Amino acid sequence: MDELRYPIGRFVPADGSTVDQREEWLQTILALPQALREAIHGLTAEQLATPYRPGGWTVQQVVHHLADNDVHAYVRFKRALTEEDPNAGTYRQDLWAELSDSRETPAETSILLLEALRTRFAILVRQLKPVDLARTFVSPTHGRVTLERAIQMFAWHGRHHLAQITGLRARMGW
Repeated sequence: MDELRYPIGRFVPADGSTVDQREEWLQTILALPQALREAIHGLTAEQLATPYRPGGWTVQQVVHHLADNDVHAYVRFKRALTEEDPNAGTYRQDLWAELSDSRETPAETSILLLEALRTRFAILVRQLKPVDLARTFVSPTHGRVTLERAIQMFAWHGRHHLAQITGLRARMGW
């Protein structure tokens, strides 16, 4: 079951990063909306309503979760850059996934939101200096997180959920 839940494995941070590594992570971040669009292309409403694993979210809920998470991640970054060690807000992602917008909004709406947020995010991150990357926020689930580590988590998170969708498609032969 863990292979279905974490098809690319759990997040493992790199210690320190180079400009080239950060650019690679940003490219991963920027590529996700199109990769996601391709991953769900041609799926029927029934297929979009299929959980990626037993007890997991549907494909559509995963897409909307990514947009919900991006909104939070972007705000965390901006707060960490403008406040001293802010507490990151949390949200009940399990309950958000059950709200009507996650069930009824077309997936493309969230993909468009992902494109816009990730474009702004990349512009912001490319201008950061080492002192900025060392800034932190406090996550209720991860503790104190540097922006450098958060960039890595952000890139991993998108790949993680994309793999859940593509893994389901492969298993189902879609």
